[in-house]
Amino acid sequence: MGDAAVKPQHDYHLVKPSPWPFVGSLSLFVLALGAVIFMRGLTDPIDGGGLWATLNNQFLVKGDIWILLLGFAGVLWTMFGWWSDVVKESQAGDHTPVVDLGLRYGMILFIASEVMFFAAWFWMFFELAIFHETRTGWIVPAWTPEIQQAWADWPPPGVETFDPFHLPLVNTLILLLSGVTVTWAHHAIQHDDRKGAKLALIFTVLLGMLFSVVQVYEYTIAGFNFGSNPAEGVQANLYGATFFMATGFHGAHVVVGTIFLLVCLLRLYAGQMSAKKHFGFEAAAWYWHFVDVVWLFLFAFVYVVPFLVLEG
Repeated sequence: MGDAAVKPQHDYHLVKPSPWPFVGSLSLFVLALGAVIFMRGLTDPIDGGGLWATLNNQFLVKGDIWILLLGFAGVLWTMFGWWSDVVKESQAGDHTPVVDLGLRYGMILFIASEVMFFAAWFWMFFELAIFHETRTGWIVPAWTPEIQQAWADWPPPGVETFDPFHLPLVNTLILLLSGVTVTWAHHAIQHDDRKGAKLALIFTVLLGMLFSVVQVYEYTIAGFNFGSNPAEGVQANLYGATFFMATGFHGAHVVVGTIFLLVCLLRLYAGQMSAKKHFGFEAAAWYWHFVDVVWLFLFAFVYVVPFLVLEG
């Protein structure tokens, strides 16, 4: 009777009280507040001395980054602490088949929500590209002539699009190769080939890092901004905004996915994965394949099609 009172007689995991939902919410609030302060500021600088003037000029004026960094650190702490607890629960045997199924559904829904994010960026890019001649003034009735002219051509005059068959093609091949290596790692784990799984995951993480390095270099040579000519500047900024939002959002996902896979690699070295229990890696692999597929669409419609339009 005593044992029955302690051990649950069901397959569900009743989570113990955790500080992470509160800490995470508070950290996200501080992060958002810090982003507003960094980009817009909450107050103007105050002349003179005094404690309030010092605090105001150091933490609340546009360009101050301290609160943003504090929020970012809180989010990272929450992620590390919360996911560490999930790993501990898995090692303790709390992830029964029913709980494992729930985790799978949760990951699928998370990826579906990410698809909706990218649908928004693609939608805006296609809106500008396909309907630029018929959408003048549809967002803001009183657009300036410069902004109206920005819809006349797509890609806008003066914008030097990337040759998709140079750096973008290299990055495409890098991601496709990483998809092969992560599949290799998954197959190795399923067959308890720990050595092969570690080697394949190392390759995948390095390829993810290489993709990010190439993309950062690509951004440094992008010619989408023209400050001397207002009309060309607006046109270029419209194109550049959609380009950097779509590809940059994807680049952020590559960074997150690389960290995800790196954590799986560290867990593999710690002996926390086996052929029968490795959903953490499966979730990372699903996420990485999602990142691969999104990039193929980006490569085709954001790089190749505009380049061919200009060349044609």
